[in-house]
Amino acid sequence: MKKYLVAAACLTLVSGAVYARKLNKEQKRLEECGVVMQEVLNVPDNIPHELLEKAECVIVIPSVKKLAFGVGADYGRGAMICRTGEHFRGAWGAPAMYALEGGSVGFQIGGEATDLVLLVMNGRGMDSILSSKVKLGADASVAGGPKGRDASADTDAWMRAEILSYSRSRGLFAGVSLEGSTIRPDNGASERVYGREIKAADIVRSDKMSAPATGRHLAAVLQKRAPRNESERASN
Repeated sequence: MKKYLVAAACLTLVSGAVYARKLNKEQKRLEECGVVMQEVLNVPDNIPHELLEKAECVIVIPSVKKLAFGVGADYGRGAMICRTGEHFRGAWGAPAMYALEGGSVGFQIGGEATDLVLLVMNGRGMDSILSSKVKLGADASVAGGPKGRDASADTDAWMRAEILSYSRSRGLFAGVSLEGSTIRPDNGASERVYGREIKAADIVRSDKMSAPATGRHLAAVLQKRAPRNESERASN
């Protein structure tokens, strides 16, 4: 009996290793988005729960990096996930892959890679991001988000913004300005995640699209922390 248990355990480990080797870099990046989101929400002084409940989409960009040459441009790749259903009342859906690009936005500390989380607060912001390459601060309004349990979610500056942005680097967590950066659908990466050609809009707007195995952690973390949309739009 003991031999069978040992054999089964070895088979499980081998299967897990094979699965890990089969993942391409986009699938691994999507898994990392779920890890980053969970870690950010476990920070004591993190994104106000009231704002997360009002967000219609969330973009997670793990390990944004600064190019070591030229003008010091920043770049990163990650995923956007939105609530499903009419007026975004439903559960968190399937993620689409995204890319962030821009000039030096000053959110890095000592050159270390920085994780970003963006809350898309209304349908106008989501429509802009789904349509094409969007310049933050011009095509879509963006502001560094408040943090902490005592932060007011009703401040005009935050309520007017279509996107609220946060950064985490070296254990520090704060709102950050991304004006001048651009964000766009990375349809090539989405194709490599889903195994077929598919556009971000078709992923995010579909109620029938299932999240791939590598994206389920991200969806589960958000579903646990903010299962219902508490925005005025969802209640109308």
